[in-house]
Amino acid sequence: MALYRDHAVVLRTWKLGEADRIVSMHTHDNGKVRGVAKGVRRTKSKFGARLEPLSHVAVQLYRGRGDLDTITQVETVDRFANLRTSPDRFARGQAILEAVDQVAQDREPDQELHVMLVRALRTLDQNDSPLVIAAFFLKVLAHEGLMPQLDACVSCGAEDLLEAFDFDDGGVLCRLCRRGRPVTAEALRLMEQILGGGLGGVLAEPVGPATGEVDLLATALMEHHLERRLRSVAVLDQTQL
Repeated sequence: MALYRDHAVVLRTWKLGEADRIVSMHTHDNGKVRGVAKGVRRTKSKFGARLEPLSHVAVQLYRGRGDLDTITQVETVDRFANLRTSPDRFARGQAILEAVDQVAQDREPDQELHVMLVRALRTLDQNDSPLVIAAFFLKVLAHEGLMPQLDACVSCGAEDLLEAFDFDDGGVLCRLCRRGRPVTAEALRLMEQILGGGLGGVLAEPVGPATGEVDLLATALMEHHLERRLRSVAVLDQTQL
């Protein structure tokens, strides 16, 4: 049992008893951890508001014998204010948190994933392009060793007339081998640019049909990997009606 400090992004919370809350966080050095914040639901709590989902915080915890640590100090690093004033951005931010919550393993450090998470939320806070969340999903899949093959047919190796995407095979298919989901050349270009380190240029482009196509395809890829529907995506769909 010992005190430790870390930087964390709050993923989700649950009520515990009459005044406490369980907080699930992804930390920089300790992976995904869960801690009890005692008394934070009381009006006099000093740091209850700092432990809301989408908060980036510096936190001190006391590691106990069980699965739950005890949160003893919290300081706000960034609240990503724009995510909290726009229903659309808030829903996208929640989808990012949900994906990380599903991918990350308890107490298994993954500093690269944590940095990707903070950067994605910071970018979304500054840019409302649907490609922010699409890029995050694609980069997380690549981080997990599941980068989709986009430059040649996964069946025959052909490099032209690429017209479809198969989720089970994890890549594109040419006109002769096509099955699965249709995909346009423009959508493939955007995805290749994202995975090739050109996200800044992609986000500067005007939103068009290919943008929505990449958004839907990246989300479907993530859900295929997780083998479950992202609840936050359903909420996001409702905000766009």
